[in-house]
Amino acid sequence: METVGFFGYSLGAVAFFAFSLLLVAARNHTVVARWILFCTLTTVAANLVAALQVKFAFSLQYVMLADAVKIASWSVLILSCNVEVKTIRELLFSFHVRQYLGIWSVLMLVCAVANNWLNYSYEYLFLLFVLLNLWVLVLLEQLYRSADLQVRWAIWPLVIALASMAIFDFVLYAQATMVEGIDFDFWYSRGFISTMMMPLLLVTTRRINNGAVRVFVSRNVVFYSSILMIAGLYLLMMAFAGYVINYIGGEWGTLISIIFLILGGVVLAVLLITESLRRQLKVFIAKNFFANKYEYRDEWLNLIETLETTSAESHYQMATRIMMSKLNLDGGAIVKRVTDLQFKVEYAEGLILDDNFNQQMVLLSQYCQSQGWIVDIQEYVNSPGLYPELSLDVELWLEKKIALVVPIFIGRAFYGMFILSGHEDVKPLNWEDRDLMFAISKQLGNFLSLHEANDKLAESKQFDAFNRMSAFLVHDLKNVQAQLTLITTNAQKHRHNPAFIDDVFETVESATERLSKVLSQLRNKQLVQSESKVVDVAALIGKVVEQCNVREPKVQVEQSSECLMPLDGETFFSILNHLIQNAQEATKSDGWVKVSLEVDDKQAKITISDNGTGMSAEFINKRLFKPFDTTKGNAGMGIGVFEARQFIHSIAGKIDVVSEEGRGTEFCLTLPVKSL
Repeated sequence: METVGFFGYSLGAVAFFAFSLLLVAARNHTVVARWILFCTLTTVAANLVAALQVKFAFSLQYVMLADAVKIASWSVLILSCNVEVKTIRELLFSFHVRQYLGIWSVLMLVCAVANNWLNYSYEYLFLLFVLLNLWVLVLLEQLYRSADLQVRWAIWPLVIALASMAIFDFVLYAQATMVEGIDFDFWYSRGFISTMMMPLLLVTTRRINNGAVRVFVSRNVVFYSSILMIAGLYLLMMAFAGYVINYIGGEWGTLISIIFLILGGVVLAVLLITESLRRQLKVFIAKNFFANKYEYRDEWLNLIETLETTSAESHYQMATRIMMSKLNLDGGAIVKRVTDLQFKVEYAEGLILDDNFNQQMVLLSQYCQSQGWIVDIQEYVNSPGLYPELSLDVELWLEKKIALVVPIFIGRAFYGMFILSGHEDVKPLNWEDRDLMFAISKQLGNFLSLHEANDKLAESKQFDAFNRMSAFLVHDLKNVQAQLTLITTNAQKHRHNPAFIDDVFETVESATERLSKVLSQLRNKQLVQSESKVVDVAALIGKVVEQCNVREPKVQVEQSSECLMPLDGETFFSILNHLIQNAQEATKSDGWVKVSLEVDDKQAKITISDNGTGMSAEFINKRLFKPFDTTKGNAGMGIGVFEARQFIHSIAGKIDVVSEEGRGTEFCLTLPVKSL
């Protein structure tokens, strides 16, 4: 028999070596083709080592090591059918291959240590090869079950070849485990078995187009194969435990081990038929071993496009309709939490939620906040145990044909709920449907939050515009009041002076125009646009100074040149009046305030200077031109200097400020001179 065994292994080595030469001659450089070549060479090596062992009778451990590498290489080939890679490196570092090789390495190391620790007892090595060959059979079963007809036609010779060798070795090592030794009649036949399988591998290689085949394993296949693998591993563990009990237990060991194995089988059966365990296992397998049911990139882009292109009366309507369309339902509502006990229906379509639902929504709100779970009403009716601590009036929900309740979270804060209703044959949601609904709900929650914030911002801007308009109007009224104060102050002294009477009528006329302007702004709820007229700036400065000189210190006009330019005289009068008043208020009565006007061909420069309290550089940079920021308390509005800068900039001028605390301030207004 030794001669037969040597010849069989040698023949297998030669056959697979010839197969490898054919693969090299084909010059196929795809990943699958290159890996088949590697698998073939490992098979050549395994057969060659086995032949040499028969000839020279060295330890079987070297043959088993070569066989283990051969099994691993063919297993990686099977796994490569479920990944898309371009290089061998990518193949070896793909998730499933890394997972397989990691477990394979751990098993090899554990069995090697156990074997050497127990004085080269081969039982653990036999058990290792039982497990490795069982694993190959499971992988082949997954591969073939998941392939379509065309792919099955291409791979069935490969499946038969590898399965035949795996089954033969499984029987060989299983028998060796039970009798604590290898049946060498089987052992010497292994070389002939591998030789007979080589032509089938050659057929598969020729059938695979360009050395590549794509097979995506279905969820059901992996589920049932995983159940098979788990059950097998569990029974192996129970058998090992029974063996230990039998070894330790003496006379009673056999009885105790049998009872233990029976109890273990009962426990396994109970676990396998437990619905919750099966559901959790399905979700775990689907999440970790498969592409998603939904292409989230496409779903995300479709949602964004829908939000950008869909027109609706309100953002609540748009969000509700999007959620309804995702599940093909014809009714829905969005309910917003006002308080923990009060909810507001922001929008409803095809669904009427009366006051009876408020208490139900309170219960749902509490449940959704604690569990973060979508409530499937029909699932709740059929299996209420899946929704712990939730108690609903089922008849009330079924009467409205409500199918789903999807919570809305913005960040971690609970916003409200989508309540969706429709036909009675709504399909139950699986975990992927729920994940998609949660993702869409979260995005729509952010969408609603953004629009609500925009609405509040728009409302705030309306109030801000109204407040700003009011501030400017009050500022205008102050100027009118200052003009009228000037009349009453000089009335007793100059009432019999005809020139004074003429000035009074002119001032009253100006005040009337200003008041008409204020009333027009109030009616239209917006500031009236200024009108430009040709104004003598020097004369305007004279009028402002005359009005301001009713208080101390008196304003001195140091230099003034005639300057005619088009601008809004009333606004410019108000600006100069405000700046000069500020200078007077910042200066002691025995101080001085000066105004000068210098004109050349290109620009007019108005300088207002004083020797008052002055300002710091920080105040000028951060507060001076900031609207509604005043140092006068309730006496000022904080918009005079801001209005001055806005007006000067609007006519392409500029305003410069030089100031030093305790020494005074100088405002310089530079205006462009335009030809009339």
